[in-house]
Amino acid sequence: MEPLIPKRKKTKKIWVGDVAVGGNAPISVQSMTNTETTDVEATVKQINDLEEAGADIVRVSVPSMEAAEAFKNIKQLTNIPLVSDIHFDHKIALRVMEYGVDCVRINPGNIGSEKKIKEVIDVAKDKNIPLRVGVNAGSLEKDLQLKYGEPNSDALVESAMRHVKILEKFNYDNFKLSIKSSDIYMAVESYQKISDLIDQPLHLGITESGSLKTGTVKSSIGLGILLMQGIGDTIRISLASDPIDEVKVGWEMLKSLKLRSRGVKIVACPSCSRQNFQVIKTVNKLETELSEIKEEVTLAVIGCYVNGPGESKVADVGVTGASPQHLIYLKGKPAYKVDTEDLEKSLVKEVMKIAEQKSNTILKQWKI
Repeated sequence: MEPLIPKRKKTKKIWVGDVAVGGNAPISVQSMTNTETTDVEATVKQINDLEEAGADIVRVSVPSMEAAEAFKNIKQLTNIPLVSDIHFDHKIALRVMEYGVDCVRINPGNIGSEKKIKEVIDVAKDKNIPLRVGVNAGSLEKDLQLKYGEPNSDALVESAMRHVKILEKFNYDNFKLSIKSSDIYMAVESYQKISDLIDQPLHLGITESGSLKTGTVKSSIGLGILLMQGIGDTIRISLASDPIDEVKVGWEMLKSLKLRSRGVKIVACPSCSRQNFQVIKTVNKLETELSEIKEEVTLAVIGCYVNGPGESKVADVGVTGASPQHLIYLKGKPAYKVDTEDLEKSLVKEVMKIAEQKSNTILKQWKI
């Protein structure tokens, strides 16, 4: 029986640099730099690190003209598509578009007169640069705060549609939209409602979700619900943590839902008194050892014979804990036995072999 994979809502496809967002494109993973943008060296390093970790798109805050000038150099020194995050000053948006930004995150309703909005849209049209409209429960318009009393999904959707209508007035549809809240229920309801109203791609996120642990849980619940309903075209996991963690959590989310695949997926038991080796210690070491592998490989690490054979039979590489030796599985079949002291080394060796085989297959397919 084939696994149930969410059927995505068909949205308009736009391009952020060379990354497609929406339509039938893979759900992309985003993060944002937390360096001072004027520190070009530090920002470039972080962008490159994020790309290496698996980010498809990176957002950079550009709060001033000085930062815009730094962005010019940053763009020249990086390869991944960059989104500039701009508020209020349309001249900054015009400047970064001149410097080759791949997307501009800006709300047309908060950059001033229609003349200023038209200036930004005209340049975006001319250079084929998409915009991202970003609505946030923490920065709702004052009249909506008075109307609704407090942020809720209806207020967020009304705010979003105001911005959308401004873009529609100027016949501009090359945009994606986010509608975020730190409250899971509000965020999910808002995305569900806006998904029924527009066909533009949706950027998913639970804003200000918290620390690595708390934010991962909140984002996994909220975004997991939406992704399983087929809603969402690109994601950012907002964490008060290293931006690399945002990328890792995002990828694990998509891998768990079978929406994308990358790297080694480790299936491991939680461990109990039946374990014949230290599962948790072994898994932690394997995650570190195998973190650089980009090819899709499934590794089952099970401490005993209760679930070990079943999980190992559906993995590329598996181990079932036993005494005095543990049984290694390759491609679902028992292969050989190893002692505890050789277990980690043997698993790493077998995973790397399969990763290399898959990499060579890809190279042959593309005739590289």
